[in-house]
Amino acid sequence: MRSRGPGRWLRRLVVTVIVLGVLAVAVDRAAEWAAENRLATMAENQAANYDVEATDTSVEVGGFGFLPQLAKEKFSSVTLTMKQPTFSNDVAAEDLVVEMSGVHVPRALLEQKPGTAVTVDSTAMRVHLSPDELTKLAARTTNIKGLSFRIVDGKLHARLTVGGLNAEVAVTPQVKGRRIALGVEDMSDSIPSVVRDAVKSQLARGLAFPQLPFDAVLKQVSVEGDSLLLVATVADLKLTS
Repeated sequence: MRSRGPGRWLRRLVVTVIVLGVLAVAVDRAAEWAAENRLATMAENQAANYDVEATDTSVEVGGFGFLPQLAKEKFSSVTLTMKQPTFSNDVAAEDLVVEMSGVHVPRALLEQKPGTAVTVDSTAMRVHLSPDELTKLAARTTNIKGLSFRIVDGKLHARLTVGGLNAEVAVTPQVKGRRIALGVEDMSDSIPSVVRDAVKSQLARGLAFPQLPFDAVLKQVSVEGDSLLLVATVADLKLTS
């Protein structure tokens, strides 16, 4: 009778390799979960310094293999998501997403040591704001009577009252410092020229947007779907525990 020794040994070896592989993945996932929670807490606490609060803050570490990246003390990418963040003037966005590349993370991050600092090479922020919240922002930062917004066929429309006349015009949002200026597109010739000039002048002053977290600088604003998309960058982002 042929011996089953070699076959049995090979099966045990295969099972052992599989078990070790599963354990390695489990350890990697557990460490990643702990680090993501730690980074989310650090970001949430730092955002609070700018009077920004969210219903939920989460972090997702990108790249292949968490522990190999941690050993090098650098993550290729990290995504921070704040759901329904509220800013200092009670204006609430739909979401705030921060895409980070080249995230330098000390191993002490998992040990939760005070003073642990995480630095980032490149950071891009995206904020979605609904027309209703933009209307709320206008009420808090301008004196334009009856100013409200809606999105029609992919364009932002402003409705307001000037000289006792109601007007609705398509506007192009632009960034001017921390303000969102509104360039007026074509207006009907039936509207008196004095009213057209007044509308253009008032909307050109724009809306003062509250300070973004992490000292982000507003760079671009446009319409995306049913929302207004604000794009900002952060120079030398540093998260500290």
